[in-house]
Amino acid sequence: MIKHIILWTLNPELSEEEKQNVKAAIKQDLEALVGVVPGLMEVTVHIDGRLASSNADLMLDSTLESEEALKAYAVHPAHVKVAEERVKPFAVQRVCLDFERVDPPHPSL
Repeated sequence: MIKHIILWTLNPELSEEEKQNVKAAIKQDLEALVGVVPGLMEVTVHIDGRLASSNADLMLDSTLESEEALKAYAVHPAHVKVAEERVKPFAVQRVCLDFERVDPPHPSL
């Protein structure tokens, strides 16, 4: 399994209302890609509950079947459309972490 994590910072010139609308649209459109993009297993876009200590505005947490699925997701027309229309016009920074998850998560102690 591959984890694909993205943090975005939105343009600070956007009003709080504009930021909320942008985040809601990103969440809706990215989460809708499950079942559309082959190999994309799970998508959660976190837009609420941000603490003041944060330096990003929203987070994509996604799981894909394989590294090949991640590569295909990156160029899939449905994903590219969301990126071009919903994300890129409003984000000023993007941080990505992709990794292979080989072990199940450890239970909390």
